[in-house]
Amino acid sequence: MTRVRRQNDRAFDRTVNAFLIAVLLITLIPLIYVLAVSITPLGRTPSLLPTAASLAAYAELLKQPALIRALGNSVFLTLSGVLISMILTVCTAYPLSRPDLPGRKFLTGVILFTFLFSAGLIPLYLVIRDLNLLNTYWALLLHGAVSVYNLLVMKNFFQNLPESLEEAAKIDGASDLQVLWHIVLPLSKPILLTIGLFYAVTQWNSFFEPVLYLSDARMMPLPVVLRDILTGLNSAEYVESAATTTAPPDALKMAAVVLTTIPMLLVYPWIQRYFTSGTLSGGVKG
Repeated sequence: MTRVRRQNDRAFDRTVNAFLIAVLLITLIPLIYVLAVSITPLGRTPSLLPTAASLAAYAELLKQPALIRALGNSVFLTLSGVLISMILTVCTAYPLSRPDLPGRKFLTGVILFTFLFSAGLIPLYLVIRDLNLLNTYWALLLHGAVSVYNLLVMKNFFQNLPESLEEAAKIDGASDLQVLWHIVLPLSKPILLTIGLFYAVTQWNSFFEPVLYLSDARMMPLPVVLRDILTGLNSAEYVESAATTTAPPDALKMAAVVLTTIPMLLVYPWIQRYFTSGTLSGGVKG
């Protein structure tokens, strides 16, 4: 009986491994193809395994003022957005994690209500317009600055911290802000980095909100300019320089995709080891 069970377990493991390998290939092959096309020289046919390589597409893109400006806009929006979102999330999650907060259950219910129900796009646009935030970065930074999901995960993480540490600090005369700054936040590095990465990815990939709230082309972030390159709706300065490019059009498009994904690919491995402890510890209890 035990031998049959072990054989079944091994068969199950092989099936799972084969499935995961298939998923990996389905995910990885398009990325490899994008990278291969981006280094295809002019006059060569793009293929998964190119016989020659050229960085002309990247050199051409880095000469485009519109792309460089959009890259700077995205970096500014991402750093500013993460800073604002983390401050607001921490300052909301920590009080809600304290059992002695008056009206704690009611406040949590109100916040959860906004997670389940939304007023819709048109009322939100009217609010942004009436606040005179149209065509300003504040419309992108303040809209959705706090994710209810991230807030609840961080709140649960704070609840799982040992209460004895807070009690000992208060006996020594520490205030709530001192407890938060000197005890809670240093112990919350996994959840802070995890939630910070969530906010960074969301802000970096933001596309619809800039199109909706911004009308100045010089303020557009990288995803919008990347859309223009991929669809051919390029600005006049890009079209003029693209006429004399030494890279094929497909290589330019794929190089733009690679340049957009590189920043997140560089950040993720550094934070990946905190994902398990951050998300699991934040989801243990409600």
